Amino acid sequence: MTVLTRRYVHVDEADRGLSVQEDRAPVPGADEILIEVAAAGVNRADLLQWKGLYPPPPDASPIIGLEVSGTVVACGEAVTDFELGDRVCALTHGGGYASHAIAPQGQTLAVPKAFDLNEAAALPEALLTVWHNLFQRAGLKAGENVLIHGGASGIGTLGIGICKAMGANVYTTAGSEEKCRRVEALGAIKAFNYKEEDFAEGLDSLGLKGQISVILDMVGGDYIGRNFEVAAPEGRIVNIAFLRGFSAEVNFLPMLIKRLTMTGSTLRAQSESQKAQMVREIREQLLTHLDDGSIKAVIDKEFPLEEAQAALEYMESGVHMGKILLRP
Repeated sequence: MTVLTRRYVHVDEADRGLSVQEDRAPVPGADEILIEVAAAGVNRADLLQWKGLYPPPPDASPIIGLEVSGTVVACGEAVTDFELGDRVCALTHGGGYASHAIAPQGQTLAVPKAFDLNEAAALPEALLTVWHNLFQRAGLKAGENVLIHGGASGIGTLGIGICKAMGANVYTTAGSEEKCRRVEALGAIKAFNYKEEDFAEGLDSLGLKGQISVILDMVGGDYIGRNFEVAAPEGRIVNIAFLRGFSAEVNFLPMLIKRLTMTGSTLRAQSESQKAQMVREIREQLLTHLDDGSIKAVIDKEFPLEEAQAALEYMESGVHMGKILLRP
């Protein structure tokens, strides 16, 4: 195999400063592919890793970045699903903020027909997060009401399209009137501006208090108790982050009376086989909707690799809607 040079974002352990450095591109293992990266998705986990608050697993690349799109330039000997030149997007085990990245073939998807190569970088992390939490864990079904907090985030914007494509009735929260109108254009029946309106009161005004079957919550804090208020009997609540804090004073009586299920997960901590199962189910259930454009990715802004710190700071500001990308 030809030796390739990789450009990647290096984190200085002393001051957390970011710089672009070069080394040899990694060689794929037997079941892995090497991708020449077109774009990398920026995620909140990347922000935490940059700040030293979310160290990568021992077997992961120390380089930031959990999802990429690009072209296959090398394959391990056991790879059967992809070949050189294929346009793909993939969930990586770290290493995404680079010109070349490794991904297991089981965590890789062909770029859907309705997506260009850059847009596809917005898919892997959000696709697997939404599918695992709303469909595998919460068992969301067609016709049910689902509430997605953080509807203007990368996960939220894609999640709205996925839930609508699967026949659910989607409600959401967002941080401005503009964002609310935009997520409604993506398919949410109603978006509540959490800076101006209590979502529980808003749902009550629509006659939906106690009728939300599934809730995807990345906010936590005081939202925990309010989720209990709006949840339907036998409702399922899934937490994937706690941006308002891990602690809250909560009245658990509604959980008992309504027989609620509350669960949570992180994607990175799950095994390669678990992630591969998610990808298989996504291919079976969502590929048609991705190919025909029913499910769209919203791209907010793109940054060159050299401006990775600016991209992370932009994410931290919370003004974005949809996905932020890095371009090598």
